[in-house]
Amino acid sequence: MLIDTSGTYTKQIGIAQAVVNYLLGAVQPGDVLAVARVKSRSFTEQDIVAKVTLSKDPLQANSQKRVFSEKISEFAKSTKKGKGSKYTDISGGVIQAAEFLKETGAGRKTIIIYSDMQEELDYKTKRDFPIELDGIRIIAVNVAKLSTDNIDPRRYIGRLEWWQQRALDAGASDWKVVNDMEHLDRIFAKRG
Repeated sequence: MLIDTSGTYTKQIGIAQAVVNYLLGAVQPGDVLAVARVKSRSFTEQDIVAKVTLSKDPLQANSQKRVFSEKISEFAKSTKKGKGSKYTDISGGVIQAAEFLKETGAGRKTIIIYSDMQEELDYKTKRDFPIELDGIRIIAVNVAKLSTDNIDPRRYIGRLEWWQQRALDAGASDWKVVNDMEHLDRIFAKRG
């Protein structure tokens, strides 16, 4: 899961934490879970906040989930206190997440992105090249509408369409948006 820590999203870290806790309840022994922050430049392992490969032993897996939850709680507290990043490198985070997932050797791979999906890069950061997301599902969660989207909703719709096309062109097996935080079970529902 990638969590946007730029601008106003620092104020929404509690909702992101709730999504992580939902995921912790849904993952099974043997699954791999990682959470990373999206900031000005996000193509780095240093932005991975927590990661775990759950033990096949259910008792040990529950203990690992507790430790993971504590790390996310510490991350949330520090994010609330800190200043959000100036830019938003969603592409860098997605590339890093895809590399991480490939290394795990997992059969089913999913990247969950908690962001408004408005990428903002400084002039030095280059992300205008094809990325590889072969067989990875991409799910954008709680995609907030920006004030400019309220003025012209086509901006919001266009932003989501652009990301969907980019993900599918990169080989993603699926793209969907889940904005209803009351129904996080839709994260795992098959499209249809």
